[in-house]
Amino acid sequence: MLGIQIRHCRSGSLRPHDDIAAVDGRLLDELTTIVSAAAAAILAARAGSLEVRAKADLSPVTAADHAAEALILEGLARLLPGMCVVSEEAAGCAPPDRIPGSFVLVDPLDGTRELLAGRDEFTINVALVSGGSPRLGIIAAPAWGVLWRGIVGRGAERLRLAPGAPASGAHERSAIRSRPSPRSGLIAVVSRSHLEPQTQALLARLPIADRRACGSAVKFGQIAEGSADVYPRLSATCEWDVAAGHAVVVAAGGAVVTPEGAPLTYGRVFESFRVPAFVAWGDPSAVSRFDGPAPAQSPLR
Repeated sequence: MLGIQIRHCRSGSLRPHDDIAAVDGRLLDELTTIVSAAAAAILAARAGSLEVRAKADLSPVTAADHAAEALILEGLARLLPGMCVVSEEAAGCAPPDRIPGSFVLVDPLDGTRELLAGRDEFTINVALVSGGSPRLGIIAAPAWGVLWRGIVGRGAERLRLAPGAPASGAHERSAIRSRPSPRSGLIAVVSRSHLEPQTQALLARLPIADRRACGSAVKFGQIAEGSADVYPRLSATCEWDVAAGHAVVVAAGGAVVTPEGAPLTYGRVFESFRVPAFVAWGDPSAVSRFDGPAPAQSPLR
């Protein structure tokens, strides 16, 4: 959702093992367990009476947003002490003056409108960013008990994980890969709430065989697992809405770029962490066929 009224950024000296460039499977599992706890908190809040408040940009926020964020921030403080964290809902903190080379982006509840409408298309998004690029991403869909995650250059997977369970408690764990663009036409996934004329114009230029509307970062998961081919959004959103999905899609073999085919960069503090527009592709070669030169994707080292 667009709007950056509140941010949380802890600054400090990173210890060598806290550098995002050194992320590994253990760190991915620990982050997954933190996200799973937040998923359980959202479902518990959903089961009660959710009081809704409008933020300055008129987007809704609830106790579920705040409960999930508190758990994630507490977990990150233990796991990555000194790491800068930029999170959507954290209260009472001024925008950071600058962003270090490595930081974490958090959207504790992406799709609050979907949750309030009684739909299950809401997610938790956590991304680790280094050098302006997402290196690790986790997307959890609490109501579905599904989690997509990946490390760029090392692959992506989908977990069946009950909210609140540790990563080791996954019922299913499947490697996922985005698919080549089918000759029969593309499956497009689009925002249920933000399908503006620019996106519709782009879709009209593509060989779309099927178009599906849904909320939140679920669409990135569908691209990553090969059940959809393209996800365009040509209206502004925020980095925490995109970064986790960006990492998962690229880890699964896809690409996330500007509409012109250029790389997306993150940590744009003086632009209020806004992403003007993007297109996620399951098949990176589609970038050159439909949008211009395909950008090089930097592997995680």
